[in-house]
Amino acid sequence: MKNHTHQSHPQITARLKRAHGHLAKVITMLEDQAPCSDIAQQLFAVEKAITNAKRVLIHDHIDHCLTPQGENEASNVEDFKTITKYL
Repeated sequence: MKNHTHQSHPQITARLKRAHGHLAKVITMLEDQAPCSDIAQQLFAVEKAITNAKRVLIHDHIDHCLTPQGENEASNVEDFKTITKYL
């Protein structure tokens, strides 16, 4: 497995830490019997944050990890198939 560090990783980490905080808030809201509409709104925010983080990660991978056309094309196709199954 290759280790890749990209400029987007700190941004993605920050997004996921915020989502983690929101998810902890959802758990507290459930335990405190908050209104379901408020809980649903928080869950929606968590879901969107995670979806956006995943999208940035995948787009960054496609932009920076796939080699130019013609260079190791078979590997590119397999790598692309692998990463896009998570969309």
